[in-house]
Amino acid sequence: MKSAIKIAIIGGGASGFMAGITAKEINPNARVTIFEKTDKILAKVKISGGGRCNVTNATFSVSQLIKNYPRGGKKLKKPFNLFNTNHTIDWFEKRGVRLKTEADNRMFPESNTSETIINLLTTTAENLKIRLSYKSKVTAINPTDKGIELDINEQKLLFDKVIIASGGTPKKEGLNWLENIGYQIVNPVPSLFTFNLANKDICKLMGLSIPKAIATIKGSKLKQEGAMLITHWGLSGPSILKLSSWGAEDLAKRNYNFKVGVNWLAKNEEELRVQFSTITASRKLMHKHNPFDVPKRLWKFILDKLEISDSQIWGELTKKNKNRLINTLINDAFEVRGKTTFKEEFVSCGGINLSDVNMNTMESKLHKGVYFAGEILNIDGVTGGFNFQAAWTTGYLAGKNSAI
Repeated sequence: MKSAIKIAIIGGGASGFMAGITAKEINPNARVTIFEKTDKILAKVKISGGGRCNVTNATFSVSQLIKNYPRGGKKLKKPFNLFNTNHTIDWFEKRGVRLKTEADNRMFPESNTSETIINLLTTTAENLKIRLSYKSKVTAINPTDKGIELDINEQKLLFDKVIIASGGTPKKEGLNWLENIGYQIVNPVPSLFTFNLANKDICKLMGLSIPKAIATIKGSKLKQEGAMLITHWGLSGPSILKLSSWGAEDLAKRNYNFKVGVNWLAKNEEELRVQFSTITASRKLMHKHNPFDVPKRLWKFILDKLEISDSQIWGELTKKNKNRLINTLINDAFEVRGKTTFKEEFVSCGGINLSDVNMNTMESKLHKGVYFAGEILNIDGVTGGFNFQAAWTTGYLAGKNSAI
């Protein structure tokens, strides 16, 4: 019979709940407590995917899966071999929640609401008699010969095992309590954010979605392809969010002042010139005949920006204007001045350096009995369910190994 060890979980998010449930299922005698510093649990689960919860991504090859993590991808190879997308789907389905795959490979509960995921996690935890303590902020951790001591709300509590799943933090100071006992902290900076444009002219098209575009950071090799959304403050959508994720550290160094390039057609110049050769003999009006895969409003905006009149006929387009149009369609550029992060969905890169963690077990290499899970680790994924997958994986491994 397994012993009645005391396990503390710091953080009531996705990885914390996965860790607690796993630990309790493996060792029913364990006394598991989840300490949440706020009065809300599973906050990101609730709002993820527009309130539908993007549980994971239908990327089933581990070698492909790890390519979606700007930080931590290679280190996740071993953990993903132990618990990956297939395991996540199976874990939820065994507990009565079926997932569905959308066209872009994002996976959601069939119910289309995050409440399904929240209810499953909270009900399972309650049935397993996992204790949940709200407004319980951990301010210090002290590994001793007798166990691991935590300072919680000015009390000192002793545990056999501690799983730290406290999430990302916007500033390094938020991790001082761990740096104080020897952990290497990679300076946190925001990841997954949208771009605020200096010139807001294009924002007149707010709400417009471009199905396939290529976004680049001028002066770097950073490039991402995908849908793009024009907002009232600038540019968003999967291509921009992925670009911000891969460029998180570089863009922070630039203080979020940079130039973003946009290829509205996701085509190269040679392809576009071939297409132009078939349409420039036309007698049709340019404003009324849009031969490209861009929305009508964007097409009009581009022509107006280039001062191409409503009466301009394709066959009478000057060579100069033809070159200007080609350049705008595939090499448009906008000055970015700042970013917008969604506070509740805040994702950061940085955190606990992975060299301090045994990635097979998620146990600290510095202190026996201390484990890490979720976004507190220097792991972050692009948009599409990858951050939750890392949370389920690391939470599962931390819970499993802490219960033994």
